[in-house]
Amino acid sequence: MKLDFWKMHGASNDFILLDDRSMTFPSRDKEWIARIAARRTGIGCEGIILIQPSTRADFRMRFFNPDGSEVEMCGNGARCVARLAYEIGAAPQQMTIDTVAGVLRAECNGNQVRLFMTTPRDWRLNHALEAAGTPLTIGFVNSGVPHAVAEIPDLAACDVARLGAAIRYHPDFKPAGTNANFVQITGPSTLNIRTYERGVEAETLACGTGIVASALVMARAGKVKAPVLVKAASGDVLTVDFKLSGDSATDVTLLGPAAHVFTGVITTP
Repeated sequence: MKLDFWKMHGASNDFILLDDRSMTFPSRDKEWIARIAARRTGIGCEGIILIQPSTRADFRMRFFNPDGSEVEMCGNGARCVARLAYEIGAAPQQMTIDTVAGVLRAECNGNQVRLFMTTPRDWRLNHALEAAGTPLTIGFVNSGVPHAVAEIPDLAACDVARLGAAIRYHPDFKPAGTNANFVQITGPSTLNIRTYERGVEAETLACGTGIVASALVMARAGKVKAPVLVKAASGDVLTVDFKLSGDSATDVTLLGPAAHVFTGVITTP
């Protein structure tokens, strides 16, 4: 069977997207998913996203990591799938998206998409741990998926691969593990970020939920105020807005680009 696909990216976080409202995508074949996601021998991406029918939203978003594992959601991916769903008529300009993390809302305005995030949960602030022999103070929050956040004085010199892997598999975050974000405060409402992404198992140029988590953790620590402009490793700047409320945050949104790259056809096994 042949399936049309779209290659898109959000702040250089790239994805393969498919209109799977007919429910024909072989989602159980993790080995095949990993093959088409491979950089050198496949199409190459940091996630595969399906548009499927939903009974509680305009459509269901399913997200698969390059290793074939399925996760709750992805912020940059959700912006891309929102734009595509609107363009192919699967959703209106202001839409609802069914994800494992909950029902999200999104608004499309050209290549800019605002995503209304789920309520952040599972907070841990000022959590001390040692990663790869380095003592760190970590903030943690689930912003749709789990994220650890560490403030680093020199972000450019940070060994993201080594420290990120150590945090991602740290016993404190078992059994699911966590994504690892490293941030440097650059102003009262600005910060730079680098992210080691779970499932990709490497540094990624941008991670939407990581950008949100880092802005929230730094705001809870009194380091930044909303709206927070976050510069990803790609050089793109995304805007995180929210209201701090007691020991959490409400009205959390992520605004950033969603861009088309190319289209093609996949032959399924």
